[in-house]
Amino acid sequence: MTINQFIDHTLLKPSTTERQIIDLCNEAKKYEFYAVCVNSSYVALAKQLLSKTSVKVATVVGFPLGAMATEAKVFEAKNAINEGADEIDMVINIGFLRSKNYVAVFKDISDVKNAIGKIPLKVIIEISELSKNEIVKICEICLDAKVDFIKTSTGFSKSGATLTAVKIIKKIVRDQAKIKASGGIKDRETALKYIDAGADRIGTSSGVAMMTDKIASA
Repeated sequence: MTINQFIDHTLLKPSTTERQIIDLCNEAKKYEFYAVCVNSSYVALAKQLLSKTSVKVATVVGFPLGAMATEAKVFEAKNAINEGADEIDMVINIGFLRSKNYVAVFKDISDVKNAIGKIPLKVIIEISELSKNEIVKICEICLDAKVDFIKTSTGFSKSGATLTAVKIIKKIVRDQAKIKASGGIKDRETALKYIDAGADRIGTSSGVAMMTDKIASA
């Protein structure tokens, strides 16, 4: 199975340099990954580097905590699109969810979705901070808000994706939303397990290693 078109080639460390973004985009072009995922300050650079390719530019909003004002997330998302972003990955307000303030959680997500229109929205639910019941609830809210993807993790919390969580999410959303598994997925074999479990996209900084493994075993 060719997995390159499942991969969001990711580099979100706060210390990331322009040179590293250039390298990231060159790798994405070489291996024909679906997208790169970068912080919003680098969207314009990534878009310029990838302008003559099919590689998309995804960026993060409210990252990595999700606890800022909804208005700030809306501005960040709209600004990123103006800079050239093709997809938005936003973090939910975990505190609102755990407070059972579901109206505020819905508004936080739907305001961003409404602001970006047809641009795909991936909602990061940060599974390591949630119980099974909270995962179920946020998935239901995401469906109500008509999001495009539910994404497992930022990669900056206690842990990343789990197969169990992806299976729970898939059981709830079925075909109503896609799933992005991210956080701690470092090799091709693991990525394939997530795809088999229902993931439509893999967020990883190890995409090149996955492709090298594929070539080596071919």
